[in-house]
Amino acid sequence: MTMPFNADEVFEMAEQIEVNGAKFYRGAAEKFPSLKKMFLELAEMEDDHQKTFAAMRTELSASEQGSPVYDPDGQASMYLRVMADGNVFNVKADPVEKLGDCKDPQAVLKTAIGLEKDSIVFYVGLKDNVAPGAGKDKVGKLIAEEVKHIALLSEKLRALQ
Repeated sequence: MTMPFNADEVFEMAEQIEVNGAKFYRGAAEKFPSLKKMFLELAEMEDDHQKTFAAMRTELSASEQGSPVYDPDGQASMYLRVMADGNVFNVKADPVEKLGDCKDPQAVLKTAIGLEKDSIVFYVGLKDNVAPGAGKDKVGKLIAEEVKHIALLSEKLRALQ
């Protein structure tokens, strides 16, 4: 059974994914001190994207914030949080653990690109579950922001090779 989500819930999830991404990059900065500056800059970008998504969330209309289904206990939001925590940048895992297989900065960037791709796929799937009139266009903007992350990471990877 498909559970429809509204744009507010999707942006809440996006904020958490960005927070988790920043933790990932800060872990990379500690693991690779020679590139600490670059990874901290990437973490700051994730922080900025979290703020962007938070701002986009405050601009949602009442219908975009409302629940498209009867959900008195907030189960849909909890479900989204669980999905974000388990499927993209896992907030419960130590970011250094995610970096465990990465022996060099290039491997970190490749891992990050893969995670960004996963988040895009995830958001595209969620967009399909945002009810009409509940902010699908804004979810599209979220996806565009994530595509920019991949372009930037790919550029940084090319510079290191």
